[in-house]
Amino acid sequence: MTAASKPLFDGPFEGSPRAAEIIARVQDFLHGELAELARAHGIDHEHGADRALLQQVWRRAHALGFYGMTLPEPMGGLGLPVLDHVLIKEAIYASGSPFAPHVFGELSGPPRVGALARQATPQQMAQFIVPVAQAEMAICFALTEAEAGSDAGAVQTRAVLQGEHYVVNGRKRFISGSPFADAAVLLASTAPEGATEREVTAFFVDLRSPGARVETGYKTMAGQSGTGDIVLEDCRVPLANRIGEPGRGLALALGRISVNRLLHCPAMLGLAQLALRDARDYALQRRQFGRSIAQFQAIQHMLAEMATELAAARALMLGTARALDAGGAARAETSMAKLFCSETAFRVADRAVQIHGGEGIVQGRRVEFLFRMLRMYRVLTGTSEIQKNTIAKELLETT
Repeated sequence: MTAASKPLFDGPFEGSPRAAEIIARVQDFLHGELAELARAHGIDHEHGADRALLQQVWRRAHALGFYGMTLPEPMGGLGLPVLDHVLIKEAIYASGSPFAPHVFGELSGPPRVGALARQATPQQMAQFIVPVAQAEMAICFALTEAEAGSDAGAVQTRAVLQGEHYVVNGRKRFISGSPFADAAVLLASTAPEGATEREVTAFFVDLRSPGARVETGYKTMAGQSGTGDIVLEDCRVPLANRIGEPGRGLALALGRISVNRLLHCPAMLGLAQLALRDARDYALQRRQFGRSIAQFQAIQHMLAEMATELAAARALMLGTARALDAGGAARAETSMAKLFCSETAFRVADRAVQIHGGEGIVQGRRVEFLFRMLRMYRVLTGTSEIQKNTIAKELLETT
């Protein structure tokens, strides 16, 4: 085995035999069919796929058993433990495929609705959750607003009950997957006008309804247009689309956010592994002063620091996954994992750019894209500062 092909983590596999088998099959899918599809349509990290092509990917992933694998078994999923989930997701992102976020349907598929099955009515299951699970409908999770970013209880979008409908007005900001979503799980205030008590309620909202639209006139620093705003102007949402009881939306959102913080970690670390691999391979082939720069101690030390920090972050991620599988709430641990993994992954990408030198700051180089993408993860699903607040709160809790 050459140094360039040596895996970054070659210890014993931490997951189940089933997870190892799934990883082998999903890698064949990523490096085979999806790689050919990306080449045929000019899809890369800078140029995303349109809705029609993504739906083709979703349906093919569903047919192969990947798309809904994270769902509970009664919904057609595999009922994977969290540990297997993060290992499979890490392998998907470490593949470097531009379709990595779509194999599980992360932006618009089953992960958005799996936790709702216990609260959904039979009508909601048939109208929203089952079609999403079967790759027939795309859905997004709409919580964030311009004035209520990390304060989930301060949403300004309002839903007023009028007969058998809620009339919803407001704007949701930075909603992942919204440009190609058919529906949204949307949180709105249902408190009476002037009330001092917060009452945040969740709804299924058909984004094709009159009064609902998605605006996509901006791009994030990652370069693609997978994020947009959802605007609601007197949008009438049937009472039957309310998820659970009024005022229970905040608990739903916060419960989802805690686990979701951990589930961002394998994406970050998979991408960071790409950055480390690219830096290592570049150092081996780039020659200066008659030898490869991998022979310079300064480069060796950077690579050693990158690998060590990445291994430490990965250990924290896997330990937190085991804690969740054991039934722990792990609120502090999930925030620790999100904080440490996002900061570490960005440091790895930063050093990878440094090792590439001038080549590392040229757009079109994967390492330059990874630098931008991993910078975003320090903000997504709660900034590093919000994670520190959560950790400190758990540490200082006395009751």
